Amino acid sequence: MEFRFELVHASGATSTLNIGSWVIDDQQSWAVFSTEGDIGSLLGSLLCDELPFSGTLEKGAGNIAQVSLVTQQRLLDDEIAHDDTDFLDRIDTGTTVYDLIYANSLNNKALTQQLIDDLDLNHLADSGFRVLSTGETRRVMLARALATQPDFLVLDNPFSGLDVAHRAALAHYLTTLSQTVPMMVTFSREEDMPEWVDHIALFNHGKLEGLMDKNAWNTHPVITQIKAQSKEQSDDMMTLIRRHQHNSPFENPIFELKHGHVEYTAKTIFTEVNWRIDKGQHWQVKGPNGCGKSTLLGMIFGDHPQCYSNDIHIFGKQRGSGETIWEIKKHIGMVSSALHLQYRVNCSALEVIISGFYDSIGLYNQPTRKERELAKEWLDILHMGQYVKTPFRQLEYGQQRLLLIARAIVKHPTLLILDEPYQGLDYLGRRLMKNTLELIAKENLSQLLYVSHYQDDELASIRNTLTFVFDEASKCYRAKISGC
Repeated sequence: MEFRFELVHASGATSTLNIGSWVIDDQQSWAVFSTEGDIGSLLGSLLCDELPFSGTLEKGAGNIAQVSLVTQQRLLDDEIAHDDTDFLDRIDTGTTVYDLIYANSLNNKALTQQLIDDLDLNHLADSGFRVLSTGETRRVMLARALATQPDFLVLDNPFSGLDVAHRAALAHYLTTLSQTVPMMVTFSREEDMPEWVDHIALFNHGKLEGLMDKNAWNTHPVITQIKAQSKEQSDDMMTLIRRHQHNSPFENPIFELKHGHVEYTAKTIFTEVNWRIDKGQHWQVKGPNGCGKSTLLGMIFGDHPQCYSNDIHIFGKQRGSGETIWEIKKHIGMVSSALHLQYRVNCSALEVIISGFYDSIGLYNQPTRKERELAKEWLDILHMGQYVKTPFRQLEYGQQRLLLIARAIVKHPTLLILDEPYQGLDYLGRRLMKNTLELIAKENLSQLLYVSHYQDDELASIRNTLTFVFDEASKCYRAKISGC
């Protein structure tokens, strides 16, 4: 397919897209890098005729498919809307992976099975969509897009949420796929630049700033400018955090799990996990998609039902000994893809941050003047002061994620749980938050429990690691502890 853009202007929820002149020739693939804003999703919506625009966009005939966090959220919303748990004798986990792909393939069994094989989804074929991990969900979304047999594919940060092995496998798969299906791949991490793409479009503040090859990209000055800007913002953020800091009142251990075990009807996820967190310790949790990282962190937070069937001590109390969930949560800040998907209420940006004081999804209490002022300071530092009254669901995915990070930090919790915190963030947002989290850990302003599949995301101040390793004998995962 060919595309010709001339003086194109389009507006999303909070970002704009401005393209002076851009030609994508037939069978040509492009990488798109954006410094700020959800440009990948805007481009996908524009090409799929889902976004009004001015100017001229000429498209060749053919089917265009897109994969993004926005389309993923859209599918999950639909799955939640059709939850039949109340009418069943079991929990409705959603449409199975097989059926989701099969429906998009127009009932082509051979194509469905081929995609399930290619994207390592065989073991998940009968699993409901709502119980998948972040990385598993991303692979399903790609399979659904490919099931439509597109003539052009738009992939918005396709490696986000994938573990190391699946990133490598997907990179290899896309290399092969690019020989038959031209693609537009947007990325916000330099290491995610596709090796097989030699055409790069650079967007800066929503404006197409340059079209270049890889040699020109590697020497472009905009990256240096962004690094300086992110450092300045993170310094301002740390000044705010230090000004309102308080010390944790708890003695050792902050958290302890003995012989941790999680299983579902027909599958054990992990067993014999023994983990103790003492004061001042920061931890990174590692392991492949589906090993139980998010489940383990959910057990600490109290949102996973099996936290009460395990031997857990947290903040000096035995889990299930009469404490309320709110007594635990008030000392924990949480950021995760699951929380992001659950935050479906349409309160304002300001109220999202304030809700962190009350550990609620939405705001149902009358905040104090101090809480409102502190939340406004966070919005200003995030350069989102103009969105103080904007409903959460009208903001871009990356802006929503920044608000949820601020929501977790604002009350200065004893434990700050960060499960893939950078998912959906643009280049500037990711550098800003990484700089800030490194300083929080370094100065022990909160204790970090941190999950990321990217080596580049590792924080120098986190020296303790829990790694899930598959155990062939027990056919599930066990934990390997290092650094204590």
